[in-house]
Amino acid sequence: MVDQARARRLAKRIVTIVGTAIEYEIKDPRLSFVTITDAKVTGDLREATVYYTVLGENLQSEPDYAAAAAGLDKAKGVLRSKVGAATGIKFTPSLAFVLDTVPDAAREMEELLARARAVDERVAQVAANATHAGDADPYKTEPDEED
Repeated sequence: MVDQARARRLAKRIVTIVGTAIEYEIKDPRLSFVTITDAKVTGDLREATVYYTVLGENLQSEPDYAAAAAGLDKAKGVLRSKVGAATGIKFTPSLAFVLDTVPDAAREMEELLARARAVDERVAQVAANATHAGDADPYKTEPDEED
């Protein structure tokens, strides 16, 4: 029987444990800009997928995704041990680290929305000064002079 609520609770706990361990206990400089964003645990609690993001050292620099992945791969055993010790479950789940693409997708969406707002602004400016192509009331008729 699969208990999804238990899997979700364990996933939240794994995020906290791994994030704290990376921040305070693991001294690998490649992991200094890694942030754990989410985790998913299978129903049988045997495998956990941990999602992470990597920030650049400053706003101009590009994050080093390869170094972060290598650092996480090297620390995988230590992190799994910490998860097992902190959760106390019978079988400690194996950890798989996956780069989280949600921040990039959100940034891309924000750029698209900004372009759409700019186009809407230009259309509103053109519409403000626009006039009808023909008469204001094309159905208006002249009175007959015969009456």
